[in-house]
Amino acid sequence: MAPDGNDRGSFLQGFLIGSLLGALAGILFAPKSGRELREEIKQKGSEAFDDAKEFYSEARVKANAILEDARHRADELKKEANRQLVEARLKAKEILRDAEEKVSGVRELAKEVVEEAKTGVKKVKGAVEAGVEAAKQELSKEKNQA
Repeated sequence: MAPDGNDRGSFLQGFLIGSLLGALAGILFAPKSGRELREEIKQKGSEAFDDAKEFYSEARVKANAILEDARHRADELKKEANRQLVEARLKAKEILRDAEEKVSGVRELAKEVVEEAKTGVKKVKGAVEAGVEAAKQELSKEKNQA
């Protein structure tokens, strides 16, 4: 199609209307002035810093509470371990004392058995010697009679 003057006019008219609407939109949505923007940035920065300080403070309080709880639990565990150690030592001493008493009782019993055995051996020895003496006398009588 051949360029028509009417098409150019419509294009120019649309261009001008678009330019005006764009300028109007730019004015309506334009960023704040430098001073206002700096104030807002300063305010937002201050708020962020205050929030960070508050977060740090809360985290510190919570960390201290956790550490205190851990210390308390560690102390309780240490006390419990010491109590159980004392009980184990007392039980071990009791077991050793019982074992010593039993060994002492066995020693006494062994001494009694040895003494009874010695007494029995002496009696048997005396009986054997008496038997041997009696046998000698009988032999001697038989020889004299024969």
